[in-house]
Amino acid sequence: MGFSDWLLALHLLAAFALMAALVLFTAVMIANWGDGRPQRASAYFRVAAVGGPLIGAGAGLALLLGIWLAIDLDAYHPWDGWIIASIVLWAIGGATGSRVGAHYSALQELVDRLSAGGDESNAELAEKLSDRRIRTLHAITVIAFTAVLVLMIFKPGA
Repeated sequence: MGFSDWLLALHLLAAFALMAALVLFTAVMIANWGDGRPQRASAYFRVAAVGGPLIGAGAGLALLLGIWLAIDLDAYHPWDGWIIASIVLWAIGGATGSRVGAHYSALQELVDRLSAGGDESNAELAEKLSDRRIRTLHAITVIAFTAVLVLMIFKPGA
């Protein structure tokens, strides 16, 4: 097994970690839609905490190792159209995902404060957990990274 094979294996593991984290965050978002119970939201936020390091490491390493592969392998170049499109989509997914993450990080403080007072449904929490703008940004994130995955698999024009 050569160096390029190791780069590819690590690149694929990073992409898998990224996509797994996106699936986890999507499941947590769906489970919390319209539910304003703070202790339930707190339990889901504890599960989602696993996704933070996965998405950060997965996105960063997938990009870094992917560019390294494009430089290392003779068949591909960093200026190939599908690689440039992947990097642009990666940037879009990263930017929208960062905004979603910031929303949920700020929401964590509200959940912690409300959880101390019991598990009565809270309208403000339910509204923030069901924010249409955040759901749209998350959908853009998922679509962007899924499109990157499709480009990596099919390599159009390569």
